[in-house]
Amino acid sequence: MMRLAAAAALLLLQVTSAPTPPPPPFPSTATLAERRQQAEARPLFARSDPLAFTLEADFKAIDRDRRPESTTTYPATLTFAGPDGTTVARAIRVRGRGHTRRNVATCDFVPLRLEFTKGQMAGTPFAGQDALKLGTHCRPAAVFDQYVLREYSAYRILNLLTPYSFRARLARATYVDTATGKTVAGRAAMFLEDDDDVAKRMAGRVNERRVFGFDRLDPEHLLLVGLFEYMIGNTDVAFKAQHNVRVVETPADRRYAVPYDFDYSGLVNTRYAVVDRTRIRGITTVRERLYLGPCRPMPALLAALDTFRAKQADVVRIYDAIPGMTDGSRREALDYLAGFYRDIGRAAVVERAFVDGCRSDG
Repeated sequence: MMRLAAAAALLLLQVTSAPTPPPPPFPSTATLAERRQQAEARPLFARSDPLAFTLEADFKAIDRDRRPESTTTYPATLTFAGPDGTTVARAIRVRGRGHTRRNVATCDFVPLRLEFTKGQMAGTPFAGQDALKLGTHCRPAAVFDQYVLREYSAYRILNLLTPYSFRARLARATYVDTATGKTVAGRAAMFLEDDDDVAKRMAGRVNERRVFGFDRLDPEHLLLVGLFEYMIGNTDVAFKAQHNVRVVETPADRRYAVPYDFDYSGLVNTRYAVVDRTRIRGITTVRERLYLGPCRPMPALLAALDTFRAKQADVVRIYDAIPGMTDGSRREALDYLAGFYRDIGRAAVVERAFVDGCRSDG
């Protein structure tokens, strides 16, 4: 038995210490261009009006499955209007997802992942999709719908600043429990673009390695993303560990940090959002801003801030076009963003926040 245990331990050591094989070569330039065109043309993200749908599933079973690592899927029926207005129903699979929001103390209704069989969504708004993340309302209070809308606005702001960002589509969801036939909720929701489609639009691919220092990421894009996270007051991000970040690499050996999940930001300001005191120092609430981006020379920093200033009017207009957002929610978001623009207009704040407070690594 001792020999067997020793042999098993040696085998485990050999397996775990084996070098990671190199990734396969990139496809041809023509193939990358074709994939990019296909990803950019996905109909789900071609429009900005909320997509109404009904999702029928055993939500009690889904709700009981709260383990963050669980990938168990459940049968469901997705019903929506096709391009010609006729009702379309498709049998799909769904499962819960997320970590914090899968905790019953945080959310009554977990975020979902919708999974489709290949080709079953052809000719519909979901054409080309194999799986999609669905952001949900979390709790029944009406304010949680506003959180969905404000998180959606964060994605729209980043889209204004760079195409190297996740696209999002608002939705109006009706959830029906198959066990009882009763409607669970009719609420705001949000579809998030698939990781691979983001990479394809960038003519690249997702890099699955879990550790990336600042020196291995595109410096200009990293600076912009770091300033954006400061803008929306989000510290629930770690570039090096790829926490709420996906890294996309291109054939030119450039890597881009593409962030997602902004519900812990000061802009969204959810009731459950708290600062991670084990990781973050210097602030006590998510409404306070803290720069987690890279150190850059002042000329590069000022040039990046000029990009934000140039988009200020467009950022404000985003909030005029979000259906269902209350006047109070809109005012709260715009007031918070106005604080960012005040910050970057003050030389002392710029020096303190982005020069004195910068980081040498992620």
